[in-house]
Amino acid sequence: MNNIKTVTKNVRSILEHQFLAVLATQSEGQPHTSLVGFVVTDDLHTIIFATPRATRKYQNLISNPYVALLVDTRQHQEADFHSATAVSAYGMAKEVSGADKEKYRKLYLQKHPSLGDFVTSPTCALVVVSVRKYSMVSEFQNVQELTFQ
Repeated sequence: MNNIKTVTKNVRSILEHQFLAVLATQSEGQPHTSLVGFVVTDDLHTIIFATPRATRKYQNLISNPYVALLVDTRQHQEADFHSATAVSAYGMAKEVSGADKEKYRKLYLQKHPSLGDFVTSPTCALVVVSVRKYSMVSEFQNVQELTFQ
């Protein structure tokens, strides 16, 4: 059985220390992946990223809000096969608006201050992913999960 506290601590550490995630979306049965800068809330329930609305990833998540994000610790070395850890987050994405937009934008900019012009552009969407599950793979095949109700 997983030690939930340890899994939570490890997932949090990876998500807080990494700046980029691979976002997976799909449309009409075709997968699409993109790199996105992201931030996670303290409770790990929400991941925030920004994207221009005129992108394939944005159009895909509008037509199908189910997404996955992959964040990993690889160093681009042979040892990564055994030492790297990957965290996948699964959830539903939507563009944030209203009062929450400024709160999430502020959180995003704390991690990515150099993206201020990008994230405040009128053509940029701030997207929140309501995470329902994390899957963490370490030591090549050790899988642990963290699920939210």
